[in-house]
Amino acid sequence: MLRRRYGYYWTRIIGLTAALVGAVLAMIWIGNTWWQLAVAGALALVLAQIAFLGHDAAHRQIFSSGRWNDWTSMVLVNLMVGMSHGWWQRKHTKHHLSPNKIGTDPDIELPIFAVTAEQSARRHRSPIIRWLRGHQALAFFPLLLLEGLSLHVSSIRRLASPGKVKHRWAELGQISVRLIGYLVLVFWIFTPGLAFAFLGVQLGIFGFYMGMAFAPNHMGMPIVDAKSRLDFFSRQVMMSRNIKGPLILDTAMGGLNFQIEHHLFPSMPRPNLRRIAPIIESYCRERNIVYTRTGLRASYARVAQYINRVGLNNRDVFTCPLVQNRQTPGFSTSH
Repeated sequence: MLRRRYGYYWTRIIGLTAALVGAVLAMIWIGNTWWQLAVAGALALVLAQIAFLGHDAAHRQIFSSGRWNDWTSMVLVNLMVGMSHGWWQRKHTKHHLSPNKIGTDPDIELPIFAVTAEQSARRHRSPIIRWLRGHQALAFFPLLLLEGLSLHVSSIRRLASPGKVKHRWAELGQISVRLIGYLVLVFWIFTPGLAFAFLGVQLGIFGFYMGMAFAPNHMGMPIVDAKSRLDFFSRQVMMSRNIKGPLILDTAMGGLNFQIEHHLFPSMPRPNLRRIAPIIESYCRERNIVYTRTGLRASYARVAQYINRVGLNNRDVFTCPLVQNRQTPGFSTSH
């Protein structure tokens, strides 16, 4: 199951590249009309799918050559999506090493929201942030509309920062071509009002889609303190959540719905994750290791419940996941 799936990935690379070119041609052909907002929504979905493909390449899932994977990810993520492959890979590698571990996992260090008891207990200087944290269950999902803009800004900030950055100029060059060329195209085709509306819709849907794909993976799963020591298998399984659903969900979520298997075998090609999931679940059941698998709607409900509890400064965020899951309708947890 670790063998490369070249047919699958080349089909996706060619298909998504064609879809991206088609979206650009549609922008030019349709012209200055508000129907372009539908094109903006479609473009956002295509870019998210390309980002998922870049994620696969960064994990060495596509090619046997590390160099081929790195440059493929760079072209997909930098040149097509407009994000920094290097910035994301550095951050994501830390997350994979210690998911949901305080002080180590950057994905639980969010600039606005509190996802641990310690973060909630610290009084933030900004009254706006304090208010948002007190109402973060309501604010979390709407603010995902800003995630697309945040990803672009964080990428540029990282590449422009002092210190050693691998492939800095190659990445900056590709991102500059992508972002500047995109803005020139949009403002050349559309009037300023429509151009800003187009950018707002595209960035909003892109960020919301990406956030909704990543949020259920670990949010609401156990958080461990910096001194905790867990073996690799338990750490990756117990801190991750799988999302059950039909085959189309694998495409919609970029394979992230098999988060447990992805964390155990990050270089395993995406289409093989569904095949290995029953083996991992059976293995966990035999050894009494918590294996969490839930429906998509139930996972979002769990995320909302969790961040609401933390935002209200409830210190008991280390509750046993089995108890948490049994209290939430729609959960199916094997152990």
